[in-house]
Amino acid sequence: MEYRNKNRGYQQLRVWQDAVEYYRLTCPVFRRFPYELRRVSSQAIAASDSIHRNIAEGYCRRSIREYIQFLYVALGSLGESVSGLIACQKAEQLTTEDFETLNNLAFKLENGLLKLVESLEHKKVDGSWVDSLMVKESNAAYGADVVPTLQHSNTP
Repeated sequence: MEYRNKNRGYQQLRVWQDAVEYYRLTCPVFRRFPYELRRVSSQAIAASDSIHRNIAEGYCRRSIREYIQFLYVALGSLGESVSGLIACQKAEQLTTEDFETLNNLAFKLENGLLKLVESLEHKKVDGSWVDSLMVKESNAAYGADVVPTLQHSNTP
């Protein structure tokens, strides 16, 4: 079953989908690391996991300023992840194939995130971003006939 609402719209973003794929591909590569490198492995997996989570959290915040900030956090996690990839590759802890697969997807993801930030910055400047979310709820489930309209805004 596919759930749809405004708050889950991030799932339609190509960068979010790529970030989830990056995490999916990162996990098995770093799970193969020996026990003495468990901290390195754990950090690599956590950094890749952080990317998609920050994209989603920023999207759900509704304020463009917060959204952009979370995208920058996602970019930071991606930078941490790529730095780890490069270090592990130089230490000969990754196969060439694993490194290239992850590095290529990270490059695509980084460019996508940068383009998304640029697009949102334009929306912020030209005022085309709408940061309010209208919620209509039926009180019938609560035994009332009134349908209130609430405006939720995270604008500072």
